[in-house]
Amino acid sequence: MAKKKKKQKAGAPEWMVTYSDMVTLLLTFFVLLLSMASMDEIKFNKAAGSLRGAFGVFGGQDEQQISQPTIVEIAPIQDDLVQRTYTRIMTQMNRLRLDKNIKLVKDRGAVILRINDAILFEAGSDQLKEASYPVLRKVAGLIEPLPLQARIEGHTDNVPFARSDMSNWELSVMRSIAVLRFFQENELLPLDRMSAVGYGDQHPIEPNDTEENRAKNRRVEFVLESIGDYREQLPYLIDANEQLPF
Repeated sequence: MAKKKKKQKAGAPEWMVTYSDMVTLLLTFFVLLLSMASMDEIKFNKAAGSLRGAFGVFGGQDEQQISQPTIVEIAPIQDDLVQRTYTRIMTQMNRLRLDKNIKLVKDRGAVILRINDAILFEAGSDQLKEASYPVLRKVAGLIEPLPLQARIEGHTDNVPFARSDMSNWELSVMRSIAVLRFFQENELLPLDRMSAVGYGDQHPIEPNDTEENRAKNRRVEFVLESIGDYREQLPYLIDANEQLPF
């Protein structure tokens, strides 16, 4: 009597279903690793190293290379922050019609507000003139709303100081401190956003060869520098009222 043939089950073999599930899970896992790579390269490398170790593809030497520390370089203040800060302050200076001896320049990766010493001090004096008070209040009004620090720098020419008990360097220091004290006493800017320094005749902007150039070198500068991440500060430097319609 002939044996009856066993009926085969419809569909794929059972082992094929298990194998397909495993391949699908592996594919999903690698897609996840790929997405992690675009967000954090270090985490991706660590995850890839763990995967290699689990499958026994690479030895421990490769894992050591993956876990080596990464050196991160800190970039200086970005040009877009400098340009936006410069544009905003220049717009406000034009509105206020400040003295022509007050200049705004971009230098050393920062925006610098430069004021001739004759506007603030009498010759050889470290005491602020009363006539300078409105000017300094306007300067503080320009700086206060910006997320920037102000380094107040005093500068002189190279002509020896007339008093024997004070040098050009000491005069530049005292003048920068006088400006800082004015801002602090009148609550125009908080101390944690200001610093004062004097350079004497060590940082001239023109050669000290003529009286006109020496007058340019006698100055007080407000160096505006970034406080933190410039990407967080850019929105605060945009004023809708100052934007052109094109």
